[in-house]
Amino acid sequence: MNKIDLHNSIIEHSSFTFARSGGKGGQNVNKVNTKVHLTLPISKICGITDEERNRLKIKLSSIINSEDCLFINVDDERHQERNRAIALSRIENRIVQALQVSKRRIKTKPTKTSKERKLKFKKIRSNIKKNRAKIEY
Repeated sequence: MNKIDLHNSIIEHSSFTFARSGGKGGQNVNKVNTKVHLTLPISKICGITDEERNRLKIKLSSIINSEDCLFINVDDERHQERNRAIALSRIENRIVQALQVSKRRIKTKPTKTSKERKLKFKKIRSNIKKNRAKIEY
């Protein structure tokens, strides 16, 4: 996957709708459409294989609607253009993170020294608790 192709594909195939957003802005909130809704069909993303598309569908299932489109809403800023840029960068970051394959964890056993250290700590703790008991005369 080439990051430049992905970026261009996202910009080319994403569609924006705008709405009035709450939050800061005073009276301006009631008359300017600054909230951005970005939708991007998964099938239109260029530069990824079918296997990667399936991985996207699994990992990003929380932001995929019934038409297999990724969606994201942004109303962080007071300006529509800034919100649009934030939406594009967020969707790109989410896609890149979802496509990364993490290394499998190799199971390891505790070493002999670590087992002994653990037992030593348990003994000390046990003695502390034993010394708290009431003393019989």
